[in-house]
Amino acid sequence: MLVWLALTFALGIGFWLGGSPLDGVLAVAVWLGFTLAFHLYHLAMLLRWLTHPVAERVPDGFGVWHNVFMTLYRLVRTQSQSKRKLTNVLERFINAGEAMPDGVVVLDEFDRIEWLNPMAVEHFGLDRKRDVGNLLLNLIRQPGFHSYIKADSFSQPHILKMVQPRELVLAIQLVPFDSTRKLLLSRDITQLERVQTVHRDFVANVSHELRTPLTVIGGFLETLSDMPDSDPSALRQFLPMMMEQSRRMQTLVEDLLALSRLENSPKVLGTEKVNMGELLDTLMVEAEGLSQGRHHIRLDQVSGSWLWGSAQELHSAFGNLVSNAVRYTPDGGSIRLSWADDGEKATFSVRDDGIGIPREHIPRLTERFYRVDRGRSRNNGGTGLGLAIVKHVIARHQARLEIVSEPDKGSTFSVVFNRDRIAEPDAKV
Repeated sequence: MLVWLALTFALGIGFWLGGSPLDGVLAVAVWLGFTLAFHLYHLAMLLRWLTHPVAERVPDGFGVWHNVFMTLYRLVRTQSQSKRKLTNVLERFINAGEAMPDGVVVLDEFDRIEWLNPMAVEHFGLDRKRDVGNLLLNLIRQPGFHSYIKADSFSQPHILKMVQPRELVLAIQLVPFDSTRKLLLSRDITQLERVQTVHRDFVANVSHELRTPLTVIGGFLETLSDMPDSDPSALRQFLPMMMEQSRRMQTLVEDLLALSRLENSPKVLGTEKVNMGELLDTLMVEAEGLSQGRHHIRLDQVSGSWLWGSAQELHSAFGNLVSNAVRYTPDGGSIRLSWADDGEKATFSVRDDGIGIPREHIPRLTERFYRVDRGRSRNNGGTGLGLAIVKHVIARHQARLEIVSEPDKGSTFSVVFNRDRIAEPDAKV
């Protein structure tokens, strides 16, 4: 600026001394007009650029405007780089929120939804486009949830049971993260609740199953101890009953120990070849012995394949399926055992025309002590652990259990093995 003023002054004095005062004034006026036009031109370029402020399109001026535009260019580049960094950070946070296994909902100071991730959509049945901006309390209409939100005490999670869009048990918690906003976090604990329920039922059922025989045996012993003289007829009457209850407890304990061994043994089985022909013959003998001629039992062995696995465990699992068929099929009914192999999978099936199972009970059949009809199960001598053992055995053999049943029409229990479990029979010597 000082240089420009000095130049203007020198130009006026020079024309004044070389000509007349009027020449000096005119020279200064022309210089000022040129300077004004110079600055107006650069201001116009600056205004034109400000309508579309892109760093790559910053004008290239002259003189002092060159320095101005270069400084502006550096500022815009720095701002663009900072914006890109912030955008990348924000995208990473959003991607992290999108990938979280828990539901996340961002709420404003009025509990309106600002953002939510896909898991929150699944948990609460919300819509990411339609529901953003709406009050959360208008979308989740549960009194317990409303009380939790309004209580303004979020140190402990709240258990929320959802029915729509599907049955879920959620642990939710509100977390304030600045002066106005809150995070609503939700975690699906449905499976955990089911496991805890199964554990509670397991303890209650074990206690119940053992209480009855212990009460019977204890009552007989108390009666015998109160007798002044032992009565042989009473002993002949009581001892078989005590022996029956004792065998029932022994069977229950053996099944519990079998389950414990299956759960605690290594998951990877050895490479033992199981001769399915011999195993099927053994199962037939056991079925006929348990039936005592009361049923029509048939074996359809349409495959000569063997299996890789544990012969003892497979015998236990298949034997449970066979004994269940005998127990729950009325006298005169038919039971069919089959072993088939189509090259892609091998299937062991037990089909009967017995009492059948209502559809709503089928998903829970492999739970410990689960009974469709408790009275009938106990009368038939079952412990309620057979199908639980079957489930663990087939899981260790990477197989699956398929159940098809209809009340009064019978049931089919099939164990399906993958192709890599099928083994070629050993050569006969």
